[in-house]
Amino acid sequence: MDEEAVVKFVETYLKKKGFKQAELAFHEEIQQQNNSNNAVNIHSDPDLSTLLHSLSQPEDSPARYQDEYSKLRTWAYSSLDLYKHELLRVLYPVFVHCYMDIVAKGHIQDARNFFNSFREDHEMMHSRDLQKLEGVLSPSHLEEMEFAHTLRQSKVNIKICQYSDELMMQYLRKSKSTIILGIVNEHINFQVSPGQPISISDDPDAVTLIGSSQDAANQINKKEIHWGLLEDSLEERFEKTGGFLSDSEKTEGETKEGDMDENKKRSMDGGKQASIKKSKKDKAASATAKAVRLEANTVPAAPRVKPELPLPVMQAEVEQSILEDLRNRVQLSSATLPSVSFYTFINTHNSLNCSSISHDGSLVAGGFSDSSLKVWDMAKLGQQAGNSILQDENDAAPSEHVSGPNSGKRSYTLFQGHSGPVHSASFSPLGDFVLSSSADTTVRLWSTGLNANLVCYKGHNYPVWDVQFSPMGHYFASASHDRTARIWSVDRIQPLRIMAGHLSDVDVSSFCILFICIATGSSDKTVRLWDVQSGECVRIFIGHRSMILSLAMSPDGRYMASGDEDGTIMMWDLSSGRCISPLMGHHSCVWSLAFSCESSLLASGSADCTVKLWDVTTSTKPAKKEENKSGNTHRMRLLKTLPTKSTPVSTLRFSRRNLLFAAGALSKSQ
Repeated sequence: MDEEAVVKFVETYLKKKGFKQAELAFHEEIQQQNNSNNAVNIHSDPDLSTLLHSLSQPEDSPARYQDEYSKLRTWAYSSLDLYKHELLRVLYPVFVHCYMDIVAKGHIQDARNFFNSFREDHEMMHSRDLQKLEGVLSPSHLEEMEFAHTLRQSKVNIKICQYSDELMMQYLRKSKSTIILGIVNEHINFQVSPGQPISISDDPDAVTLIGSSQDAANQINKKEIHWGLLEDSLEERFEKTGGFLSDSEKTEGETKEGDMDENKKRSMDGGKQASIKKSKKDKAASATAKAVRLEANTVPAAPRVKPELPLPVMQAEVEQSILEDLRNRVQLSSATLPSVSFYTFINTHNSLNCSSISHDGSLVAGGFSDSSLKVWDMAKLGQQAGNSILQDENDAAPSEHVSGPNSGKRSYTLFQGHSGPVHSASFSPLGDFVLSSSADTTVRLWSTGLNANLVCYKGHNYPVWDVQFSPMGHYFASASHDRTARIWSVDRIQPLRIMAGHLSDVDVSSFCILFICIATGSSDKTVRLWDVQSGECVRIFIGHRSMILSLAMSPDGRYMASGDEDGTIMMWDLSSGRCISPLMGHHSCVWSLAFSCESSLLASGSADCTVKLWDVTTSTKPAKKEENKSGNTHRMRLLKTLPTKSTPVSTLRFSRRNLLFAAGALSKSQ
């Protein structure tokens, strides 16, 4: 670079910045130097040459964005392994904002080149975000598209150790990366922690790109919430009477007495060795039974809470039926896994959108793309010889609505009324009603006894993705594309509560056992917990990296599980809002989650055609010192994987007797 070029670069920079006095002083200095023939020799100072070259480029030059990001990327990948994983976290938000800044300045083609050059680095972790970001093609999109507008207005929280933070700032200053420094100051919030770097496996919410900051979420999570079990519930009364004791435990005392008498007789007759062996077996058996009971009681009992909203009165015959189920309930544990009954839909031709199973497993419902809802009665279906599989008989006459054993009639009850695809269905606790939600923005209540539509609930403005009955019936929740969830009662056509706060579609909802709060999962990758009485958000659960597809509340009122599109399941503590344990194992979307009745097991159903059973009690125990030293925080144990032949699992439900029901549509493409 010769002297004249340097002078021109400096003059251009001073004029651009409007430094008139500095420009005059510079001209005077140049004239004096020319007079004294004392030229500036920049060839001996390469740093000065580089600086002047960078200053000569306009600030909105895409080349500067490309150059600074490329250098930052090279530096991060070449850093020490101890700090590399933390420094690499910075690349994605910097990449996003570099791209949007280039678009905002109108350099669309340069923005596309920048995006395509570096997108592969982030494809694995942020594929869905990149698909949305790829649609930002003009400065107006930055304001019109909610995703881009949210990113521009919010800050990214990145957890990083103190030394990594110092390394990052030192590099940016030395390399004079002014553009990257500006992005870091404006759009990144470093949460600096002392000590060693935090690995991603130990901290699933290390990076969160959300609209509200982590600080705001932490503030919301400080709110007090009521959690636990219903006071004076039917289960509590039954438990106080000792009804949950199994038959073997009830007869344990009688068996011991009989064994003692028998041992005495044998000892008197000289059979001491046989009696000693038998007593040892008895002691071992009793010790095993005690160990199982102690394991179940390691977690302290949940508090009892009174309901805040009036609950429906339970009829005497219904109460008797539930008590009968409770008496026959199988106590599940890591050593006692449930039996599984799987219902397979065949010949659906990819038109099945959702399925639901009644609490006792006697009824199965399917929602279809042709706007129909179909309900199968398992008792009647079993009467048909050689046909125990749920079939979608699309070719049958539409007038045949009633199911029956004759081969000339349909094997299901057809409910028609929606004008769009049915996306969700939910049975009432007693199975006498079924709710369905549709793309036509409505929710409909159907009677399984009358085979008729009773009510059409209107309120949402966009498709309703999910509808769920509350555990006690009467109330239900709906989740919609309009980014709201609503609480309804079956006897009112207007919603009782509207919960708004998610930044994208509300995809799924789930009631807690108390009916004091309701959880909603969204495409914005967060789960929110809402107070039913006030309609306010009382918890925000952050950590998922893709949209939430399934939720489940534990019957003991203590925990919540959420599953996402990437196959990750997270177990949350409702009282603190913290993630207890992320569960890795599924390779595709987790469509359904269900807790066993005593909250000891979690079942998960996925599009990877498997049902997995997880040990909840292990994950919720306090961590041992040895585990903390080894850094093993993923303590939730996978007990068993149950593969299907070729059926993605769309629905799971534990009956009151702890039998696990599952359903899905046969996929020939698997």
